[in-house]
Amino acid sequence: MMKEDAQILVSTKWLAKRLENAEVRVLDASWYLPGMNRNPIIEYEKRHIPNARFFDIDDISDNRSELPHMVPPIEKFMSKVRKLGVGDGHQVIVYDGSGMFSAARVWWLFKMMGHKNIAVLNGGLPKWISDGFPVNDKPPIIRDRHMMVDQISSYVRDVTQVAAASKLGDHEIVDARSPGRFRGEENEPREGLRRGHIPNSKNVFFKSLLNEDQTFKNTTELKRVFYSAGVDMTKPVITTCGSGVSAAVLNLGLELIGKTDHSLYDGSWTEWGMSPALPLETGDKK
Repeated sequence: MMKEDAQILVSTKWLAKRLENAEVRVLDASWYLPGMNRNPIIEYEKRHIPNARFFDIDDISDNRSELPHMVPPIEKFMSKVRKLGVGDGHQVIVYDGSGMFSAARVWWLFKMMGHKNIAVLNGGLPKWISDGFPVNDKPPIIRDRHMMVDQISSYVRDVTQVAAASKLGDHEIVDARSPGRFRGEENEPREGLRRGHIPNSKNVFFKSLLNEDQTFKNTTELKRVFYSAGVDMTKPVITTCGSGVSAAVLNLGLELIGKTDHSLYDGSWTEWGMSPALPLETGDKK
């Protein structure tokens, strides 16, 4: 079994023992791809971990951008998170209804905003329920809490930086989408996007880091997944996916194996795939 770090990943048992701790804040960060026919807010209202607050990835984002759920301005992040009753000194635990998907995005966002006490519930809500722990439909009692933000810009990359990395080869660009989408054999879930991948990128499907119960594989297996995909661990890594959500699962996996020089391409394929001026490749990485 993987040794769990409260700063990165926690088990359902770990959380259950601390659920009543006044300094613990639990966030439901469920989000689903278009076409999955799931409404995360309705699901949250029907059942959630007791005292969990709903973190809306689409709402707590930069609504000035045409791209989905881009990193919000610092002031907006602080305001929205304070209204959730999350602030300085809190140990934040984030989970999602898929098991391990969108929660990693919120973990990455909090890390980027300088909040160190942020961890992901290993296996998410499905694991919590299968382990016999309670859920309810009661709204939490929220009290505003002050939060300071110290944004770490190196955690995020824009299209210009990714294009340079693709051309120069000084970073490893790792794509979390499915092999079929990476190779350009399957349509994207969002209409109007080209098929393929960023030139010189590698493919590590985010699900390949997970066990059947949606918990993370152990560190030895995680390293094997990255190495078998040809990822050069001596280089900094930029993760990407469809819209910057599942890419964060790769960032979390990298953190678990001790690699800390990683960042995330926020626009991901939604931005790259819509621009005919940007190059792409199809098929497997040669």
